[in-house]
Amino acid sequence: MAIWDFVKDAGKSVFGKAEAATPATAAAPAPAQDDTQRKVAALKAELRALNLDGDDVHLRLRGDTVIVESKGADREVLEKLILALGNIEGIAKVEADLPAGAPEPVFHTVKKGQTLSAIAKEHLGDANKYAAIFEANRPMLSDPDKIYPGQVLRIPS
Repeated sequence: MAIWDFVKDAGKSVFGKAEAATPATAAAPAPAQDDTQRKVAALKAELRALNLDGDDVHLRLRGDTVIVESKGADREVLEKLILALGNIEGIAKVEADLPAGAPEPVFHTVKKGQTLSAIAKEHLGDANKYAAIFEANRPMLSDPDKIYPGQVLRIPS
């Protein structure tokens, strides 16, 4: 499984409070297991809201790491799953297997003051190709101007 790092303190809050996902501990009491199940349910609800929840998408939460398992998702959908989950406040890492032979995806972490145009110029060589980045990140992005520092974006190939 490949592991992608995210900015734990950035992203959408879906867990109900700033505690978000917590680092893994050696022995967790039963209430922590209930809390983990609640958090996994919140992650699945977020995927449903984005229309990224397939019947074969299975999530596990280990501390602040989400493990994604899906046999039927194609590369594009899997990359969007990784980003949708990683861009949630409290998630520091996402583990997933890309389809065999798939090249490593290109992700970009937004820095303060960056725009999609600046990111397009950096990665695609043309600021006017910002729309391609916007489309590659739909439905997670609803507006090209609504990006934030720490957000991780998918750069189309």
